[in-house]
Parts: sequence; C-alpha cells; structure tokens
Amino acid sequence: MPSIYQLKPAFQNLLRPFVQKLFNAGVTANQITLLAMFISIAIAIFIYVYFLDIAPNVWLLIFPVWMLVRMAFNAIDGMLAREFKQQSNLGAFYNELCDVISDTALYICLVVFSFISTPLLLLIAFLAILSEYTGVMAPLIGQERRYDGPMGKSDRAFWLSLITVIIVIFPIFSTNLQLLGWICNGILCLIGLLLILTIYNRIKNSLKSTTSSV
Repeated sequence: MPSIYQLKPAFQNLLRPFVQKLFNAGVTANQITLLAMFISIAIAIFIYVYFLDIAPNVWLLIFPVWMLVRMAFNAIDGMLAREFKQQSNLGAFYNELCDVISDTALYICLVVFSFISTPLLLLIAFLAILSEYTGVMAPLIGQERRYDGPMGKSDRAFWLSLITVIIVIFPIFSTNLQLLGWICNGILCLIGLLLILTIYNRIKNSLKSTTSSV
C-alpha cells in the first residue's frame, strides 16, 4: 500500500550531512528521541491551554510545522543509531514508546476545538496505538518490524496537519463552524478507516512472510 513512509530514504539522504555533524558533536540517538518526545508534549500542552479561550489562529500552524520537523527528528535518531553504531536495547524501547506518547499527546490536544468530535479523536488515537503495536508484534513471530500503510505514522502526521491548516484558513471563507466540523470529522473518519486497513495489512503481511519462510 502506498505510504509517505516510502519517501523516507530520500529524506534521509537530505539529512545525512547534518546527522554527521550531530555525531561529531557527541549527540546520541536516544537524546534526539527523548528531545522529540518532550517537545511534542510541550506543543500539545501549549495548543490545548492556549486555545481553551481563544479562537483558532495562526499559532495553530505550530502543529504542522512541528510534525514536519518531528519527521526529521525521527529520521535522525534512526540514522544515528544504525549508521553510527548507537543501537541499544534501551534505545529500542525509547524509539517505540516515545513515538506513541508523542502521537497520542499531539492528537488528543485537538479536543480543545469543540467542532471536533472527542469520541472520534480518541478512537483515532487508540487505532494509531494499535497500528503501531501490530507493527512491533511482527518480530515476535520472527519477522521484521512492519511499517505497512496506507496510514502509517508519517501519513497520520500529514492528515492531522491538514486538519489544523484547514482550521486556520477556514474563517477566511466561512464562519460556519458546523461545516468546519463536518470537514474535520470527515477527515478523521477517513483516517480511522485507513488505520483499520493499516492494522489489517500489517497483520496479513507479517503472517504472509511467516508462511513464505516455512
């Protein structure tokens, strides 16, 4: 299934000179992983607190900007670990757990907007966690960690970022919050359906690989 994740190799090539400089400066993969998580939590708290009593404005664009920067962080910590021999058992836990914590915080903070369905947003957060869990389950049956789409981590970052951009620019065209809610919740429904398909694909392809190797 097509996924933004497939662009990762090209993205890594762009970052490689910067990663080398980080390594030369003594920066480690685990430091990058933890830093990304703490920044994600801080931004989630900022969005929730700031927009409790204020209408959506350009400050919400910090969400898509950070999502893009965070993709770079995710690529950098992986490259430091693999290419500079910084892989460790602790790093493996950091890599998976910090991503789930970051994603959950960034998704849930959008409940501050009343036109977004809270149950639907919570469902998306749950399905996102479940999709990552199915990915990390693959090594338990002798397969590689699964990153199948169509709604992987990078894809979710894109679609959630699109929602925040729509929230910011929508008032230029209309003041109908009900319509804005329909648009945002419609995108969330699409994300949810594609997450279910992603979970199915990761399980199916893990089992298929197992069968092929027998």
